[in-house]
This record gives sequence, structure tokens and C-alpha cells, in this order.
Amino acid sequence: MLTVNAIAATSATDPLVRTTVERRDLGPRDILIEISYAGICHSDIHTVRGEWGEVPYPLTVGHEIVGHVREVGNAVTRHALGDRVGVGCMVNSCRDCDNCKAGYEQYCLQGNVGTYASADRDGTVTQGGYSTHIVVDEDFVLRVPESIPHHAAAPLLCAGITTYSPLAHWKAGPGKRVAVVGMGGLGHMGVKIAVAMGAEVTVLSQTLGKKDDGLAFGAAHYYATSDPATFETLRNTFDLIINTVSVPVDMKAYLSLLRLDGTLVSVGAPPEPLPVEVFTLFNNRRSFAGSSIGGIAETQEMLDFCAENGIAPEVEVIGADAVNKAYERVLKSDVRYRFVIDVDSLR
Repeated sequence: MLTVNAIAATSATDPLVRTTVERRDLGPRDILIEISYAGICHSDIHTVRGEWGEVPYPLTVGHEIVGHVREVGNAVTRHALGDRVGVGCMVNSCRDCDNCKAGYEQYCLQGNVGTYASADRDGTVTQGGYSTHIVVDEDFVLRVPESIPHHAAAPLLCAGITTYSPLAHWKAGPGKRVAVVGMGGLGHMGVKIAVAMGAEVTVLSQTLGKKDDGLAFGAAHYYATSDPATFETLRNTFDLIINTVSVPVDMKAYLSLLRLDGTLVSVGAPPEPLPVEVFTLFNNRRSFAGSSIGGIAETQEMLDFCAENGIAPEVEVIGADAVNKAYERVLKSDVRYRFVIDVDSLR
């Protein structure tokens, strides 16, 4: 076993602390990754605060990981020493169910193995990327193109694929009107990706405070949802709405913005239920859907798409000792647009 430096939550209320975690010995298909940067996702905060269920403390979170291959098992073929690689929200799945065989490991019918807080194949609890090293099966390791800035690549492994997957599935592109709800870590990636796909993009944010950024990222329009007139002005407008916020929203108001056969997709995950009036769906044959991350093949597709289109997240790089303060700022929406931990500060 390899003991490595890490940051962990010890309870739902106490600050995260420096600690160590153990990484398993390499199996034949395993890769040891020396982590360079780890993104801070709102999911990390929900998890460590126990908002999504019971937590196996102490827990090291982090599922936006980039680094380099430092050691490989003797049966590894996909990656080599020194390769620039990434790890996202899952590190294994059953590989045998219909969904896994179709390339949708994120929807594994047996439940995929999350990068943290999941039961690993050896019975231990997975520990995430707020650490100096991680061991992952090669099938769940992604190639990170060199053209993506190294310090900015990590959030693509969650924020990038979480928005890319529904945009691709619901065919955002030329002639489609797409709205992105929220201009945070997920939302700003949704804007950039939808614009690169060729859609006409509108940002729906609580205020106009980030309007200049949204337009700079390529959005054609920007509206404040705190203004009731927004929902009258935009009624029956959009083919697709990507809701990225992790707090409850007025579903009736947002669904009313969909045109015929339009779909509202939630990728943000508030702890509370989202009530839907079915008659709102009847109008315009609207749909309400959810979307998780992407499978491994689609995540690689997203990374290559971002490299080809010059897309990277806007990040603020911090040291390990600033993580607790970063959590506070995330909850206040005081970051443009993703915190990334420089893991060198943990060594």
C-alpha cells in the first residue's frame, strides 16, 4: 500500500484537514497517477456536509483530477509513463450490464464505483483527488490533450462532461435555441460548449452581475431570473434548457419557457425535491429530464472537442490550505468560475 498526503473531511461540520490516505498496490491493469490539480465541485461540498446521504468519514473528496502517469501495471496498454491523464467522477463499473456494454458506465445497473465515498472492488472506501496520488483501473483513465492548459483541465472531468453530455444527447447545434440556467462552474462550461456546438445560447442567471462574462463566452442573450418580466418575455422560446443550479427553482416558470417538444434537463442536484405540475408538461409537449455525467468514451470525446475548439474552464488556483475558505466562497457564488487545488501544495 502507498500512503499519500491528502485533505479529508472528518465530519459534516468540521473544517477539512490535512491527513494521509492509502492507495492500493497496482494490479495488472492499474495506473498510479501523480495528481497535479484537483477541481472543487459543489458535489464535494454536498457530500462532505452529508446533504446527499450517509458519509463514510474520514473522507477525501475530489473527482476532477489531472496529472501524469507514474507507474503502470504489467497488463496496461492504453497509457504509458509520463502521459498526461485525467480521472472524473467514477473509477469502475460492473462492465457487464446492458448500460455498461453500451458505453454508459455512468448508468451502470449495478451502480458505478464513484471516485470517492464508494465501495471499491477490494471492499475499501474510495478516496478522491484532494491528494497527491491515486490508483485507477486504466479503463477509467482519460487522455488529456496537451493543448488544454494543465491548470484548467481538471474541471472538464466533471463540469465539462456534465454539461457536454446533455447538450450532445439533445442535439444542441445550429438552429437550436439553448438556455443555460446559472453561471457558475457548470453553467459557464455549458455556455462555452453550447456556443461551440453552434446553438443560439441564452444565459438565465439570478442577476446581471456576470452578463459581460456570459456575452464574452459567446452567449447571444443574458437575462436576470429575479426579474418576473424575463419569464413573460421568453415564454415558449427554447428547444433545450440546461439547469445547472443546485437549489430549488420554480419549475412551472422554467418549463413555460420551452417551445414545442422542448426539454428542460437538470444537471444541478438540489437536496430538496423539485415539484412539477404535469399540466405544464402537457402544454407544448414539454419534457423534464435529468442527466448525469458521461461514459468514458463520451468523456474522451468531450476532452477532444474542447481541445479542438479552444475551450477551457475559467479557474482560480488555490493552495491546499485555502480549501475551507474556497468552500465558503462557493456557497456564496464568489468564484469565477471553478476553484482548482494546486496539489504541489500538499507535497
